[in-house]
Amino acid sequence: MRKSNFRDLLVWEKSQKLCPMLYQLTRSFPDDEKFGMVSQIRRAALSVPANIAEGHGRSSDADFVRFLYISLGSVRELEALLEISLDLEFTTDCKVPLDCLEEVAKMISSLIRTLKPIT
Repeated sequence: MRKSNFRDLLVWEKSQKLCPMLYQLTRSFPDDEKFGMVSQIRRAALSVPANIAEGHGRSSDADFVRFLYISLGSVRELEALLEISLDLEFTTDCKVPLDCLEEVAKMISSLIRTLKPIT
């Protein structure tokens, strides 16, 4: 049975807490990346909890699963962007956010398995 409010989902709570962490991280990026890497990371970070919330508000589990897959895609996008930011030396340490992203990815995948009908 689905929780009555998306805020009750631990996966939403954990993904939402990633946003300020990633905003803080990108504050130290070069100014000329404001409309590039910084914008891309921030938009992807916001996309994760936003799609969980939007999907939860849909009328069917199938719709919810579709939005969870979008969230999972944004998690993987963030992982790639953080790895690239390390390669470009925009930051020296992404361990904490990468660990959090991996935890959120596992939680999203588990929720998808729970909601997806067995075929």
